[in-house]
Amino acid sequence: MRSKCQSKANISSCLQIIKQKSGKSYNQIAEETGLTNVYVAQLFKRQAQLKSETLPKLRAALPDLLEELLHELMKPPLRSYDPNLIQEPTVYRLNGAVMHFGESIKEIINEEFCNWM
Repeated sequence: MRSKCQSKANISSCLQIIKQKSGKSYNQIAEETGLTNVYVAQLFKRQAQLKSETLPKLRAALPDLLEELLHELMKPPLRSYDPNLIQEPTVYRLNGAVMHFGESIKEIINEEFCNWM
C-alpha cells in the first residue's frame, strides 16, 4: 500500500476506499470520534490534522486504517486549492453565497465576537 498512498491525492483515495468499505458516513465517523462531520471530511481530504488524542477513536471507528495512513493523518495538512474545483456546481454556489453574504456575515461576526473584548 505504501507505493499507492504517498501523494496527497492517493492518500485521500486510499482513505475514501477504507471509508466506503466500512459502510460508514462522515456523520457516523464523526459521532464515534467526537469530531464534526466536516472535520472528518477535511481529514480524509488531507486538509486537516488528526490530533493524537483522537487517534484511538479513529482507529476504533475504522479498524482497517493502516498505520501508515494514520501517521499521514497526524502530519500537518497539505492544504491546497484546485482552481478547477470552482467549476463543481455545489462549490460554485457556495462560493457565490460567500461572495454575496460574506461582507454582512463578517460585520455580524465582528459585532458579536470582537466588540466584547
